[in-house]
Amino acid sequence: MHLSEDGEGRRSRQDAVGSVSAAFEGSEGIAAARDLARSFLSDVQAVHGLPVSGRAMSMVQLVVSELVTNARKYAPGPCLLTLTVEDGAVQVSVWDSAPTLPAVLAPDPDRIGQHGLEIVMAVSQSFAVRREPMGKRVTATVVLADDPDGGAAGRQMM
Repeated sequence: MHLSEDGEGRRSRQDAVGSVSAAFEGSEGIAAARDLARSFLSDVQAVHGLPVSGRAMSMVQLVVSELVTNARKYAPGPCLLTLTVEDGAVQVSVWDSAPTLPAVLAPDPDRIGQHGLEIVMAVSQSFAVRREPMGKRVTATVVLADDPDGGAAGRQMM
């Protein structure tokens, strides 16, 4: 949780628990990025007492793996992963130096490979891609707790 000042100089509480960022380069960075996500969410649960379902833990690691893999595969140089927990969800953001936006292909069960963004979009509450002054940022949000029916809580596809 952190405090920020509103427009009148008063301090107000934000529902942000925390965030972590790391740069990754090379194929070994993909496993390290998944490890970072697992460690961060374990700390969120242990230190801040927020529920993190097994499904959420797995889905965040999957999203991290897919987005970091794409950044490492299609962009030169390192990529930057940022995980932020806010409002009961974790935002997974990956920046890379390539200006070309990723193409989200239509589902095709006969296509071999290139299903990463399909998977990310299917397990995420939201998904966005935006150009940055240098490169681009891909962001997906995964809810941390399951609803009583066993699915993702508050799931909305954009």
